[in-house]
Amino acid sequence: MGLIPNNCSILDLGSADGALIDLLTGQKQNIKAQGIEINAEALQQSLLKGINAVQQDLDGGLSDFKDKSFDFVILNKTLQATHNPLLVLKEAMRIGHKVLISFPNFGYWVVRSQLFFLGKMPKSRDLPYEWYDTPNIHLVTISDFRLFCKKYNFQIQSQFFYDDESLLTSVWPNLFSPYALFVLSN
Repeated sequence: MGLIPNNCSILDLGSADGALIDLLTGQKQNIKAQGIEINAEALQQSLLKGINAVQQDLDGGLSDFKDKSFDFVILNKTLQATHNPLLVLKEAMRIGHKVLISFPNFGYWVVRSQLFFLGKMPKSRDLPYEWYDTPNIHLVTISDFRLFCKKYNFQIQSQFFYDDESLLTSVWPNLFSPYALFVLSN
């Protein structure tokens, strides 16, 4: 919550049922927010909450939005579920002054261990799906995302890693953080 100030505009890409927008507008003052969601049922839940949201496929681009028309563009557990993450991220960077991206880290030791020792696709609190119903079509690690940003000149302004073992995570986030949040800027 501390990354989003009062008096700003946000575009939530992959807004699902609007829970994040609802939380932000409830805790911050004067937030102009819009959501984009492809799933009709989730979109309907957003609309029932009074959230400004539209149905759209992010993989088709976001040409309806002007350059730098939002202070923040948020992709909360969304980028890894798109078919064309590079296009989606380029569009997000074009539309927003800052882009917040969060994703489950497939480099997390628990995920690695399940695949190695059990020989099965991993499941965890942040990855609760079976292999056949997961929305995650691009499995990404913290290290992968950093390299992706470097390759395409996306400037990482800050990064946050979530865990239960903060000392180990600060040294090896790719191994000890189940979840990551990056703030990108132009």
